[in-house]
Amino acid sequence: MSKTKIAIQGELGAYSHIAAKEFFKDLDVKTCLTFEEAFKTAFENENYKIIIPLENSLAGRVADIHYLLPKYKLQIHAEHYQKVEHNLLCRQEADLKDIKYVRSHAQAIGQCQKMINELKFKTIISADTAGSAKDLSASKDKSIAAIASQLSAEIYNLKILKKNIEDESGNVTRFLIMGKNTQQPEFNKDKVFITTCIFRLKSEPSALYKCLGGFATNQINLTKLESFSVKNTFDQTNFYMDFEGHLDEKNVQNAMEELGFHTESLDILGVYEASNYRHN
Repeated sequence: MSKTKIAIQGELGAYSHIAAKEFFKDLDVKTCLTFEEAFKTAFENENYKIIIPLENSLAGRVADIHYLLPKYKLQIHAEHYQKVEHNLLCRQEADLKDIKYVRSHAQAIGQCQKMINELKFKTIISADTAGSAKDLSASKDKSIAAIASQLSAEIYNLKILKKNIEDESGNVTRFLIMGKNTQQPEFNKDKVFITTCIFRLKSEPSALYKCLGGFATNQINLTKLESFSVKNTFDQTNFYMDFEGHLDEKNVQNAMEELGFHTESLDILGVYEASNYRHN
């Protein structure tokens, strides 16, 4: 059986890598320097899927993803919620008393401020958590530690000085698994489905109120609605929306028809089964 080809942003050991390992059994992982490189990989090669972080329970939405979704219009095949557990890593020969600096992604640094302040570390911002661990493994400097995953420690032969160093427990990131081709599951009344779309309103009074009215009258639960500016303008806004329902349901079709009437663009990014995490 062939391996699933997955492109991720970041180095091996990143939380995207961990999420991919939990979701897929057998992987062939391509690491990408940027999110756009990952999107472009799947856009140009239908054999690749990508697993992309959309939002974090502590830090909010992930920058740039909302602009890449309408640009590449990849289809969402599934969602996955990944617990994030940060660890303080160092070289094998180092110890806590040697550490003066800590490096990681800006979000990870922000999520571990209590420990950083307590130990009076100076911070170094890196492109990603696993990348900081990889750089540390190639260095001989015992004064630098990294904040990254346990998988990063295993891959880059680093020692874990402290586990679960995040300021708040319950740190979870929602990932989307996406690809070039549509993979819409058949409707099953015993399952919960999520439909995701991005739309731009017509420039008319009460347009948002009118376009969402169909969801209210058809008893459809919106689970996420977010606005973001169209690049290079303050005049236009796109909306990202998740709602419970499948496109084969009549009430969803009625609501989507009303939504389409009040929008100048509407892209359905996917219909997929809701993660069990939503019901925990």
